[in-house]
Amino acid sequence: MDTDAIRLFVRAAERLNISHAGRELGLAPAVAGARLAKLEKTLKADLLHRSTRRVSLSLEGETFLPYARDILAQERAALAALGLGNDTPSGTLRFTAPSTFAQRYIAPLLPDFLQRYPQMQLDLRFSDARFDLIDGSYDLALRNALPEDANLNGRKLCDDSHVLCAAPAYLRAQGIPTHPDALASHTVIAFRGFSSVDLVSSAGEAFAYQPEKSGSRLVMDDGLSMKRATLAGAGISLNSRWSVHEELASGTLQVVLADFPVDTRSALWLVYPKSNVLSAKVRVMIDFLVGELADPLPWDTPN
Repeated sequence: MDTDAIRLFVRAAERLNISHAGRELGLAPAVAGARLAKLEKTLKADLLHRSTRRVSLSLEGETFLPYARDILAQERAALAALGLGNDTPSGTLRFTAPSTFAQRYIAPLLPDFLQRYPQMQLDLRFSDARFDLIDGSYDLALRNALPEDANLNGRKLCDDSHVLCAAPAYLRAQGIPTHPDALASHTVIAFRGFSSVDLVSSAGEAFAYQPEKSGSRLVMDDGLSMKRATLAGAGISLNSRWSVHEELASGTLQVVLADFPVDTRSALWLVYPKSNVLSAKVRVMIDFLVGELADPLPWDTPN
């Protein structure tokens, strides 16, 4: 049933004037009349009596009017539940993000976001495990790459550079590697699911860094735990600079193989299911995070 036609009928019934009701909804009189006639044909009932001088409700129109108002109220309630139908973002936003980044950079921003959008609720899943957006019914996810899935869209949040590092105590005990080949004799901490990156010298020589494939004795699936193990002297690990920039600045971690920097052009992306309309609740969260984490980023200062 055409809810726009029902809305027109309710206006016409309240004003007893089809032309005025149509103009309030941006319709020409002829269009408004045709739309009401189509609704009456669908319902197989005359809702309004028309004459050259006046319009009045028929008996069927009086019977249908309260139900028509209920239909419009249900439409408004359904749109509100989805955060749609008005200019004020509302409803529940389901958002998943890697735990370490979320704890450090997103969680402290949440009070400001909730104060700014009082009609929104947040259902957050902060974990380094990767959840399927579609199957998990998530509205938004933070990813370290833009998915190739045609069902997803994304907006870049920030760059995500990486660095190899280790604790000074580990390097004193095991020695400082000066070439990527030397990593074979060191304890390298691997992140589960990590594939490979290149370490590239100033002369353009590239060496593949593949810790999990090289038989690492320590494999982890949580970024914060990997950083803490590295700080404790467990070995050498590859970390996002946003995760370790303070430790590098304080000297509790040291860059390893500085002459062979990690060749990554990765970024953090806000990813959401593709649709014809970006809902207000998703749009405001994306705009909020991009605005709060805009340049200059605190981890961009080289160490």
